[in-house]
Amino acid sequence: MNPISYAGPTQVDIHRNELLEKLLRDSGVYEGAEEIAKREEVLRHLDQIIKDWVKQLTRQKGYTGKMVDEANGIIRTFGSYRLGVHGPNADIDTLCIGPSYVNREHDFFTILHNILLGMEEVSDLQPIEDAHVPVMKFKFQGISIDLLYASVSLLTVPEDLDISHNSVLYNTDEKTVRSLNGCRVADQILKLVPNVENFCTTLRCLKFWAKNRGVYSNVTGFLGGVNWALLVAQVCQLYPNAIPSMLVSRFFRVYTHWRWPNPVMLSPIEEDDLGFSVWDPRKCSRDRTHLMPIITPAYPCMNSSYNVSASTLHVMVEQFHFGNKVCEEIELNRANWSALFEPCLFFESYKNYLQVDIIAADAVDLLLWRGWVESRLRFLTLKIERDTESTLQCHPFPNAYADTSKPFSHCAFFMGLQRQPGLKVQDNNQFDIRGTVDEFKQEINNYTHWRPGMDIFVSHVRRRELPNYIFPLGHRRQRQLRHTPQPSTTASNRDAQGSISPSSDRCSKRKHDDAPTVDAGPSKLQKQASVSPQRPETPIIQGLTPESPIQLKVVMDSEDVANTESMQPPAIRLSLESTA
Repeated sequence: MNPISYAGPTQVDIHRNELLEKLLRDSGVYEGAEEIAKREEVLRHLDQIIKDWVKQLTRQKGYTGKMVDEANGIIRTFGSYRLGVHGPNADIDTLCIGPSYVNREHDFFTILHNILLGMEEVSDLQPIEDAHVPVMKFKFQGISIDLLYASVSLLTVPEDLDISHNSVLYNTDEKTVRSLNGCRVADQILKLVPNVENFCTTLRCLKFWAKNRGVYSNVTGFLGGVNWALLVAQVCQLYPNAIPSMLVSRFFRVYTHWRWPNPVMLSPIEEDDLGFSVWDPRKCSRDRTHLMPIITPAYPCMNSSYNVSASTLHVMVEQFHFGNKVCEEIELNRANWSALFEPCLFFESYKNYLQVDIIAADAVDLLLWRGWVESRLRFLTLKIERDTESTLQCHPFPNAYADTSKPFSHCAFFMGLQRQPGLKVQDNNQFDIRGTVDEFKQEINNYTHWRPGMDIFVSHVRRRELPNYIFPLGHRRQRQLRHTPQPSTTASNRDAQGSISPSSDRCSKRKHDDAPTVDAGPSKLQKQASVSPQRPETPIIQGLTPESPIQLKVVMDSEDVANTESMQPPAIRLSLESTA
């Protein structure tokens, strides 16, 4: 795509840029020198562990002494650390590259896993072998590490191996290609942007914004680090001489008007004779279903945002409109940069929510169980869209919340629910999603590493019934009207949806005939078939008491129709009716 403008900054742009960078520094998005040094030391230590591990395997597999001496494994970084945009407490995405005779299944996930397990510096070790990109997650001296493995077709891995050449993919499987491409994509991005420093500052800014607005999470159907990097890199290409204050404004202007599913691509899609499939909606019917394609620049080019659903795309487009509106106000000197980073008032934005409670016998089990459930949450959104023909929209929130008063390990995720704006409905129009929720829970409970005590509960809560532990101070805010730009994707009702609904300050308990409640009372856990499938030898856990079998229905009444006619976000009432 050709640049839109070669214009450079004016003095006003330079001043705004100084204010933006000051805000970012004051907000703590940069880490200090001490943490930078600690990360470098951790990577050096990890690199030595990998080298010793490869030599040990080479010796055990019966290779010659010369081969053992030359045996080598190397560490490469990717993601935010490689791009230079990581913040304090961020994890380090790392790739371990080993020789052809060191495999992932046994050598990496068993031998290396056991080595790490026995080290005092290592904690929270979590192998995820069946992931789309297999990974070992752990903390090394308190630094979070995501470690991938790739075996290349070499008997000896040189220290200066150049993985940018496609030849490194020769004779590898798809999981290895995906692992290698984390590094290859990061390197390509840095090569394709006109000014790396401006790119990095802009990306830091947009990541900070996305996290505050609740749209930074690849796993729940929004966008992750590589997606935001590619979007920012595209804007840098379109405005090659712009500085970050200009690029941030242009970012929202570009993506407010972007016609999805037109793809974002930093370079033409490359074909090669290695035989790997590349993203091509002309040939692949599955690629034609992607709603927000953001294409990686390294061969084989893939859509990095295949997790995006109709509901999450709608939320992100609304947030782009919000950002664009604020940036227009900043350019008119009617607002400052802090307005752009106001947190999304998610728990004030909807009248109805789904609450997904996850419990386990202890913290270790909860870490595994939560990771599994979180990786599948986006499918609940997709199933609800499917079963309601996209008339019921879900807004999954990326943050997890824990009720520490429970006598068991617990966390919860929340989804905002609303009827698709602009649709006319009749009184008492209902959508039964009981079967949808049950199907989702049955799939969750197929977890290969399930242990007694692991369970999941999905219930409906109204805004006034949201639990207090989700609020920063442990209680809900006093009711106050808050106006925040929340535009629609269409021009006709863009201005009519400019405010976010206020939350109620009333603390009401859930009614007995409502959904299952998370309750700190003494009653025993009683599973019902429509709440969670019974597992053998599941221990009784105090404090979570589902009520009778439930039916989740979306009920549209005359109030909702009135809201629709006034072009306001429609109210959705979820009626959970007992089937007992």
